[in-house]
Amino acid sequence: MSKKFGDNALDHIIDEMIDVVIYSKDEIFDISEWARSEYERLQLELKEIKKKVIQYIENGDQLEVKFRFSKQRLAEVSKLFDRYSEDEIRQVYEITHGMQTKLTIIRKEEKDLREKRDDIERRLVQLASTMERAERLASKITVVLNYLQEDFKQVNEVIEDAKEKQKFGLKIIEAQEEERRKISREIHDGPAQSLANILLRSELIEKIYLQGDVSKAMDEIKSIRGMIRSSLVEVRRIIYDLRPMALDDLGLVPTIKKYISNVGEYNNIQIDFVMMGTEKRLNPKYEIAFFRLMQEALQNAIKHAEASVIQVKLEIGTNYLTLMVKDDGKGFNTELKKEQSFGLIGMKERVENLQGELSIQSEIGKGTVITIRVPYNDSVL
Repeated sequence: MSKKFGDNALDHIIDEMIDVVIYSKDEIFDISEWARSEYERLQLELKEIKKKVIQYIENGDQLEVKFRFSKQRLAEVSKLFDRYSEDEIRQVYEITHGMQTKLTIIRKEEKDLREKRDDIERRLVQLASTMERAERLASKITVVLNYLQEDFKQVNEVIEDAKEKQKFGLKIIEAQEEERRKISREIHDGPAQSLANILLRSELIEKIYLQGDVSKAMDEIKSIRGMIRSSLVEVRRIIYDLRPMALDDLGLVPTIKKYISNVGEYNNIQIDFVMMGTEKRLNPKYEIAFFRLMQEALQNAIKHAEASVIQVKLEIGTNYLTLMVKDDGKGFNTELKKEQSFGLIGMKERVENLQGELSIQSEIGKGTVITIRVPYNDSVL
């Protein structure tokens, strides 16, 4: 009876913990959204203030020239007062005094605007820091929440040591969350910004058209078409990174070729691809597995190995599939465990699920070779 009570109490505590974590995450999200909204508002305000500061400087400089000329005129009139009437002298004095007063006001307003501009710039820096801290904290809370809710049975079967299992599970979730953040930022900074701009430009076209300037409206429409094309290219790139559609349509080899070409061009690095054996469609399970294995090995070579030349070899044999990724990078000591080696652990798990073997040969200063060999024949289709 006491055991049952204890289990229920423990479940209740865990549920309360999860509720607190979810509430905290929502609170952080609200803070982040408020900071982002305030940041965008202040950016617009700063832009307007900078325009006003420039205008005040120009107006002040122009008035200062007139004021100096008027002072000279006043000095001349005062010196030769016997040549001018009292009304003329008073008129010159009032004009000069008025200019001086107006110049003082303009310079004071200019100073106030400068101070307001500096204050907004400081607030923007603080808000940017707040948004960054909120994103990092939300990501960490998501990791904790997922760790509380997720079932790690499959991970437990892969990793025998309990401490390593925990670290591996957390790192998987961190990697997933980081990838989601990356995709979110790519969409926000790319297609989302473009679509917002397109919306504003479409409103501008409507105003231009209503004003009767059809030619200018057509120019704007052409410009918007270019923006739409760019947005479409960006959306397709993001989709391709998530899962290349060419993998389903064309198969493994054409997809690898296209991916290597894009990655090599983007990172300005030489990547050679060698195909051996008979090029043919494979079981979808093997195609996606080998594409992800190649992708992970290639990204490791680019990000960590600092390689200048990378070679990717794929052999489709009668009974085996073999993938080799070789780089001329800085290499590493394979005897030492690296903190970020969970990428290699994930690769090893994929290979083991296919009853295959993964070997890593690396030497400091002499590059790395990753070889994957998996049994395969057409009967698995």
